[in-house]
Amino acid sequence: MNKKIIITGGAGIVGINLVKVLVEKDIGNIHVIDKNLHNLNLLKKLFPSITIHHYDLSIKGKWENIFVKKSHVFILHAQISSLNWQDFKRNTIDSTQNVLSVIRKKSITSSDITHVSSSVVNSMADDYYVRSKKTQESLVKKFSKNILILRPTLMFGLFDRKHLGWLSRFMMKFPIFPIPGNGKYIRQPLFVEDFAKILASTLSINRKGILDISGKEQITYISIIKEIKKIQKSKTLIIKIPYIFFYVLLKMWALFDRNPPFTIYQLKALTIPEVFPTVDWESIFNVKTTKFKIAAKRTYGNSKYRDIKLRF
Repeated sequence: MNKKIIITGGAGIVGINLVKVLVEKDIGNIHVIDKNLHNLNLLKKLFPSITIHHYDLSIKGKWENIFVKKSHVFILHAQISSLNWQDFKRNTIDSTQNVLSVIRKKSITSSDITHVSSSVVNSMADDYYVRSKKTQESLVKKFSKNILILRPTLMFGLFDRKHLGWLSRFMMKFPIFPIPGNGKYIRQPLFVEDFAKILASTLSINRKGILDISGKEQITYISIIKEIKKIQKSKTLIIKIPYIFFYVLLKMWALFDRNPPFTIYQLKALTIPEVFPTVDWESIFNVKTTKFKIAAKRTYGNSKYRDIKLRF
C-alpha cells in the first residue's frame, strides 16, 4: 500500500503490537508518535524499519508536518493511569482535539482514520479514565460519522506495562499476591495480538461506525491470576483480603508514588460486576480469537519479548 501509516500514542501496548503485526506483513512507511522517549527508542530498536517521532500531542508544533493527505491514522493515544485529572485532560482530550484539527487541515479522509476507544464508555465505573475516554470518543464522533471506532475490553499480551503485565511481574518478586474480595468478578480479557490484527485489517477492510471488541471468554479475575502463576511457575502465595483493606493499601501506596501502576479507581472498576457487549469481530475482520490459556502462554511463557519492560 502507498499510504503513510501514522500511529499516535504508538509506544504503548497496542501500538507496539500493531507495529509488530504490520512489520510482519511487510507493510512499510510506518510513523509512530509518542511522548515517551524511552519506549520510542525501544520500539525503534525492535523494528528498525519504522520512523519514530518524539512529541507531546497536547502541544501544537512540528509534529503536524508528519500528517499528509494520503495517510491512514490510528488514534491510540490516551492517559491510562494517574491520580491527576490534568494528565487525562492533556494526554487524552487536548491531544485528540489537536490531532483532529490537523487531520481536518490536511484533508485526511475520515475512512482512513481508526480510533481506539474503550469498553469503559459503557461501564458503570466513574473515574478519570472513564470520563476522559468518553469525552475523547465524543470528540471523534462529532468530527465525523465515517470514522471507525473500536471499543476493546481489558487487553493483555506482550509489552504490557500495566494491568496484567504489571501483576505478572509483581507475583515474581513478592512472596504474597493479594486478591481483593473473593476474586470471582468476571473479566473479558482481549489478547492484544488479536486486537492488533483487527487494527491492521482496517487498512483493507472499509468499515465505519462503532464496534465493541470484547474478549470472547468470560473468566474470573482469580482464575486469570492463577493461570499466570501456573505458566510462570511462580512461588507466590495467592491470598484473598477484604476489599477495604486492599483499598487502604492502595491509598497508602499513592502517598509515595505519583503515578502508581494500580490505583483505587482501577480497583473499583475491577470489582464492578458487569459484562460488555461484543460483535462478531472474527468474521468482520477475518481474525481468529486466541484462547486465553494459549495467549497467556505466549505472553508469560518463554517469548523472546517477555522480559522487555516499557516505562510508565
